[in-house]
Amino acid sequence: MALPVNPPQPPRTLRSVADLLAAGLITPAQAPALENVAQHYATAIPPAFADLIETPDDPIGRQVIPDAAECHADPTEDPDPIGDDALSPVPGIVHRYADRALLKPLLVCPLYCRFCFRREHVGPGGGVLDEAALETALDWLRTHPDIHEVVMTGGDPLMLSARRMRVIMQALEEMAHIHTIRIHSRVPVADPERLDEEMAAALETTRSMWLVAHINHARELTPAARAAIRRVQARAIPVLGQSVLLRGVNDTPEALEALLRAQVAARIRPYYLHQLDPAPGTARFHVPIREGQRLLASLRGRVTGIAWPTYVLDIPGGHGKVPIGPDYLHTGPDGRLVALAPDGTQHPLAREQG
Repeated sequence: MALPVNPPQPPRTLRSVADLLAAGLITPAQAPALENVAQHYATAIPPAFADLIETPDDPIGRQVIPDAAECHADPTEDPDPIGDDALSPVPGIVHRYADRALLKPLLVCPLYCRFCFRREHVGPGGGVLDEAALETALDWLRTHPDIHEVVMTGGDPLMLSARRMRVIMQALEEMAHIHTIRIHSRVPVADPERLDEEMAAALETTRSMWLVAHINHARELTPAARAAIRRVQARAIPVLGQSVLLRGVNDTPEALEALLRAQVAARIRPYYLHQLDPAPGTARFHVPIREGQRLLASLRGRVTGIAWPTYVLDIPGGHGKVPIGPDYLHTGPDGRLVALAPDGTQHPLAREQG
């Protein structure tokens, strides 16, 4: 008599030190220190993202596999590096700029990046705003007619059910002063199957809708990720790309160029290249600003302007984002402006006075 054969189990998200050991992504010697990390910060690596890891310290693994260094905070680091907490009038809302506000309906992500500036807050216990808290957040938006743009973030808004997303979209549509909605998400590359036709349909709105996909390395744009993004683009929703400049991930001209080109090839307009926010235990990812400026400058003239992101710093303390890209204008000794060309040559501007 043949013995029953158990069907193969579908791959599941790696969430624990034991899961990482079983997947061969850490060694037994690393496990005790990483159990300590797990007391502070969540781990989640969905199958689609885990499949991209070739070695634990490659540009994919480095972003998501925990490291003992995370428990060693530098004096320059801050649990709330961009001042979200101080600028939150009600749970789920952050109001930093006059004409827009963040709506954070949940603090759960498909994967937990080891450099995240909200790493002190996000995780499985972060949960979803309950009905009362969500209504309070929406009421705050309803009663602030100077808010014209809502940026949905978290956590990751695409971790919501399609039904709940439709509820939020309908509520925002009913606010005449809300003209633009942005959704920032890691789902398209981290767990692309979650961005299915039902979720894509839930994003449809009469408002100006934008999806901003967080992508840090060209290899993240797999065929499945591009298919998920196309489901959104097919509904006339433009997709922007945002990335964080990360040591060992995209901090070479070759890696950054490949990332920008991969986004444009997927009809994604590179939007922001973020300077790393100094969250606790993230020093191993830090790239100095001057180095970042030189890195971008090395690509000027090599990649199309369509692929050129704005390099930004979120000033610690909640003072907002400012562009920090390379400066191509200088004042010469005669007071005239001098333009620096991509090849390094300098050219005085005859008609422009400094």
